[in-house]
Amino acid sequence: MWGSIVNGVASVLSFLYDLTVSIGIPSYAIAIILLTLLIKIVTYPLTRKQMHSMRKMQEIQPQVAEIQKKHKNNPEKANKEVMELYKQNDANPLSGCLPLLIQMPILIALFQALQNYQYQDLGSSLFWITHLKDPDPLYIIPVIVAVTTYFQTKLTTPPSVAGNQSNSTQKVMLYMMPLFIGYISMKFPAGLGLYWIFFSLFGTLQQMYINRQPTLKKGDVIEK
Repeated sequence: MWGSIVNGVASVLSFLYDLTVSIGIPSYAIAIILLTLLIKIVTYPLTRKQMHSMRKMQEIQPQVAEIQKKHKNNPEKANKEVMELYKQNDANPLSGCLPLLIQMPILIALFQALQNYQYQDLGSSLFWITHLKDPDPLYIIPVIVAVTTYFQTKLTTPPSVAGNQSNSTQKVMLYMMPLFIGYISMKFPAGLGLYWIFFSLFGTLQQMYINRQPTLKKGDVIEK
């Protein structure tokens, strides 16, 4: 079953590559970008729901903090009032995670498909990179991976957290996660790094667009 999903993703990549051949621009790089865009379009309804859930939780965070401060000596009462606040605002702490969990199999399948993909020699190079199946010898792609991951992470980090000096864990993650992703991508095929760059880039653009939309309310329908 899992192998079929991975093979299916690889088949879509081959189709998109054949499409670039048919228009006279054989390029796996373009095919990977198109595949990334296609994945983002397909998963957009889930992504939109996830991001709106995160926004809703951020909006009531000051009230949550106030309740916790007011009942700091009575955790049970604080938890009860926080749950009541969630209910009143139709907020669910887990609602932002569930859509992400649904998307994970798709992303992992794409990751494995690109990592093991058998490129044809034609269209497999990218500027200074001889073959997209090989790591970037100049480490330019890993650097861009780290930068795009940082901006996406920063954009999705709640303002109250990003500016909170006491929350050292969140602040460390904001900087360490992009560096970690950039570091491990030094060993990845360049094609996989290219996918991650545009995945982060499209994700950032999606976040900027969704941030301009009104927060979902109970009974709202997720539009594609």
